[in-house]
Order: sequence, then structure tokens, then C-alpha cells
Amino acid sequence: MTTFDAVQVGGATNGSGRGAWYDVVVIGGGAAGLSGALALGRSRRSVLVIDGGQPRNAPAAHMHNYLSRDGTAPLDLLAVGRAEVAGYGGQCMAGSVATVERMDGDPARARFQVGLSDGTTVSARRLLVATGLLDELPEVPGVAERWGRDVIHCPYCHGWEVRDQAIGILATGPMTVHGALLFRQLSADVVVFQHTAPPLSAEQAEQLAARGITVIAGEVAALEVRDDRLVGVRLRSGAFVPRQAVVVAPRVGARAALLRTLGLETTALEIAGSVIGSYIAADGTGATSVPGVWVAGNVADPMAQVITAAAAGLKAGAAINADLIAEETTRAVAAFRARNTATPKPCAIAMPGK
Repeated sequence: MTTFDAVQVGGATNGSGRGAWYDVVVIGGGAAGLSGALALGRSRRSVLVIDGGQPRNAPAAHMHNYLSRDGTAPLDLLAVGRAEVAGYGGQCMAGSVATVERMDGDPARARFQVGLSDGTTVSARRLLVATGLLDELPEVPGVAERWGRDVIHCPYCHGWEVRDQAIGILATGPMTVHGALLFRQLSADVVVFQHTAPPLSAEQAEQLAARGITVIAGEVAALEVRDDRLVGVRLRSGAFVPRQAVVVAPRVGARAALLRTLGLETTALEIAGSVIGSYIAADGTGATSVPGVWVAGNVADPMAQVITAAAAGLKAGAAINADLIAEETTRAVAAFRARNTATPKPCAIAMPGK
């Protein structure tokens, strides 16, 4: 779990007894949430980031493909991000969000009430949800224990680090052949463990054979580790296959249960006719079907890497600021018209000789 110095909640008082209120509350303090908060802070918006301290990539020692930050520890990136948000007046707090409710009343003050597990409540005119996803790993002994180290899933996140090693692909779904071919680019020693996946088509088998990728039949019983290092894969038959890295394709589930009270349900993520996860549907800016609620990062795009999630957060933050400006301008125009209607203009009086 990530820990960091939390700030005391200090937004404006809304006079409703519901705690502090903000222009925007960001739920989730990963790359997407912090990027959105940074854009909002730089636009002089009051913003609070609430983070549960469980980033998806916490098990990994380093992150990659983030220009100028390649090889940075994931938690170090978040620490820098929180400092940058604070530099523009944004607030970050450690906490777990328990409830999100839509509020009635003056939209200039608050539209949503966010309740934390410790009983704290805050209110916001807009929400940016960047809660990420959960990786549901295959139930094979050793997989969860080595996850993010020598049990990996993405050739772009981890591939360089396992180049030229003995790599095994644990077949569990429709992306097996795709993954095997991607990792074949990085090593000449790649095998596919058929495990519980459906049989390969003739075309798939030919593709693997053409690239020198062996398919091993039988269910995997466990991964074996010695001296804190993966050494191979044990099959239920008792056979042992030496491997230095194993690739799995987890089912990816959006962390979005708290949005159900707002009427937002997850959408099934399907590939080749198989459901491999879920996400919250949104438009290109992250706006959901619920007015005032945006999503960014893996909760909306399960395939997004860190830099992609950060870009999505920036886009959502900019869209939220524009939406608030539109609302404020509409209010200002109404007030302007009301003032001009209520105050009669003085009549011009003709002066003699004029």
C-alpha cells in the first residue's frame, strides 16, 4: 500500500453541513488522476485528490515507455505528481471513498457528495474518477507471488527486461497467440503452455510453428521458485519446464462499484468473442453518460499504459474546466440580463437650444 503525507481537507465551506466543497474532487491519485488535478489546479480550480494508496503497478520496480521518466519507480512518479499538484494549490489526501451521491440544490455549490470510509464528507461540482482496475490473475500457485517481477503481462512494460530469456506463455484466453508472437520479438526461446485455453486453430498453430514457438500440452500445476527467482513451470503430469519468466493475461476489472449509485455500470471488454474485463464507457474527453462525471486512465481504458493514462487525465481535466466555464458563463449572462432588466436606463432630457 502506498503511503504519503495527507493534507487536512480545506476547501470552502458549503453551508450545508456536508463538509468542504470543491470545484472538482478526483477519486484516484495515480497518473491519470494527478494529471487531471494538475491541469485543473493550473486553471485556478479548487481540487481535491482522494487516493486509496493501491496503484495497479505497485508490484513493479520500474515503469517504462514514459518519455523522460523511463525506469522511474511507479511510487516515485506519484510522489512527484502530488508535489506538483500541491504547487498549484491542489490538495491530496489518503483515504478510501465509500459512497458517491448526487445532490440536489444550487449547482453553483455542489452536485456530488463524496463519503469516505472514516466518515469524512466533501462535496464537488464535478467528479473525475481515476480508480484504475484490478488484475484478476490465474489461480496457479506462484503467479500472484511473482506478479510484477518475473510473472509479467505486457511486452512494452516488461519485455526489454526479459530479452533473450527463457519465456513461457500461460494460455488462458484469446490473446495467447498474439502475446506469444510479441514476446518472440524479444527472445528466441518462447514456449506456450496450453494449460486451460481452448485448442489452437490450424492457422494459429502454424503461426507459432513458423516462429519456432513450441506448444506444451497439459495443465500447469505451479510455478517453481528457488532463491527468490523463478526457475520453471511444473505441469500436473509432473513434467518440469525450465523458464525464467512467465507471461499471463489477467482478466481486468474496472474499480467502479462506487459509481453504481450514480447509474453508471461497467461495460464488458470483449476480444475475439471472449469477455476479458470491464470498463466505464466515456467519450473522447472522458465524459460519461452521467452529467458532471468524467473518467480517465485504466478505469476507462484497460489497455492504457502510464503515459497514456496521464494524457487521458490531462484531457479530462481540461474538459472539466471548460464545462465549468460554460456553466459559469451561463449564470453570468443570466445575472447580467437580470440586472439590465431590473434597472431602468435614465431617459435623455433635451436641453433648450439643443
